Amino acid sequence: MEAEKKNVIEVRMFGNLSITYNGRQLLESRSSETQFNYLMQLLLYFREQGVTRAQLRDVLFEDREIEDVQHAMRNIIYNAKKRLSANGLPALNYIEYSGGVYRFTNQIPVISDTDRMRELSEKAASQTDPEKKLALLLDACRVYTGSFLKMHSGILWVSEEQRRWRAVFRRCAEEAAELLRMKKDYTELSRLGEYASKVDPFSDWESLQIESLSAAGKYEQAQDLFDRTTEAYILEHGIRSREYLRELSNRLCARMYHRYEEIDDIQGELNDPEDPTKGGYLCSLPVFQGIYRTVERTMERHSDMVFLMLCTIVDSKGNPMNEGAMLDELSDRLCDAVTRSVRHSDTVARYGKGQYLVLLLHTPRENCPIIQKRINQNFLIGRQRTGVKYHVNSVILTSL
Repeated sequence: MEAEKKNVIEVRMFGNLSITYNGRQLLESRSSETQFNYLMQLLLYFREQGVTRAQLRDVLFEDREIEDVQHAMRNIIYNAKKRLSANGLPALNYIEYSGGVYRFTNQIPVISDTDRMRELSEKAASQTDPEKKLALLLDACRVYTGSFLKMHSGILWVSEEQRRWRAVFRRCAEEAAELLRMKKDYTELSRLGEYASKVDPFSDWESLQIESLSAAGKYEQAQDLFDRTTEAYILEHGIRSREYLRELSNRLCARMYHRYEEIDDIQGELNDPEDPTKGGYLCSLPVFQGIYRTVERTMERHSDMVFLMLCTIVDSKGNPMNEGAMLDELSDRLCDAVTRSVRHSDTVARYGKGQYLVLLLHTPRENCPIIQKRINQNFLIGRQRTGVKYHVNSVILTSL
């Protein structure tokens, strides 16, 4: 294998960009955004069709005003050739120009991870034997080690290729998952889910692991992963995508199933494991939403006083705090203060950084300020300059 790679340019464009020749890095080490790097990315990726002068100009100079673009481009290409020679490549005309198109010379072999993934995915598409097809699909997935040129997503052509390669990866992973289900190979399915969630994060791949754990009878581990996954997605998406998070929760739940049990055993698992003498019920946002909707429907028959309270950490000027290590510490402290200050029948959930929702049942509105005072007493320490801002709405027949 090493002999095959001798005197070959190796290109890795998934995840962290790497271009090497005989083990020697060809890219600028001082910066990941030099014109030499941009030039090499284009020429090595579009080796077959080449790159037009207009494409090179747009990428190398963007919107900058250059008096003599052609002269500047010739200088960049000339310096690129010198740099390649200085890195031990044979004396060749590395960058050829013909018919208005620049191409990297075909006299030096190039091995690319994108070419490898394309080859494997195309072979898998035409393969009819399930075992061979699965092996090709899994190999194709492993080639994808992260988003295409992820450090350069601001460039138009790169962002377009990122979407295309991510779609290829998703197709291969989904087809492989289906074949693994047919084999009932849940160990490999779990490995696939774990790998996919790392290289394509926040894309629901954890559902494969949850499915595998459930199928193996590891229900507590499946539930734990479900809880951690929904919490991570809530922290990532914040208030920007509530509908997406609801859909995610439904998809993850659909992958969870349990062993056959008697109703007494099931009821025992449904019971709250926390100390019943403690304060409010702390749960994830998807669970909170389910409780809210249940309460909302119950109110169709029974008139009751139910309020939704939002607690937001604010700075000394009364502005919401958005990030920072201090916010993380304050958020944990506010969580403790809120759950200690409300009743056992009230429900609490984190809503983004520095915000908590509280569903107050059977509570007159005049009692809300009393609850807020208790929270402040449990939250504020000494001459603390940060505080909590409260908003309270009555629960009416409308979706959260």
